[in-house]
Amino acid sequence: MLASTADDLAKLPFEEALKELETIVSQLEGGQVALDKSIELYERGEKLKVHCETLLKSAEARIEKISLAADGKPKGTEPLDE
Repeated sequence: MLASTADDLAKLPFEEALKELETIVSQLEGGQVALDKSIELYERGEKLKVHCETLLKSAEARIEKISLAADGKPKGTEPLDE
């Protein structure tokens, strides 16, 4: 399940990255992982967290809100954060 390179991580969709991150957190919280493996999982989890945050920021930048005219009908879109 763990992608082995940074390139593999960059191609990982948000949902898959989040699922892998949740699995890692679960394993670490379970306390049944050897110390060396825990460190490896933690490092991978940190990379996944950064990847997910980057994807979310990118998605937020693309979202537009619909602006309404005085009569309540849509008149166009504008950036979410102006």
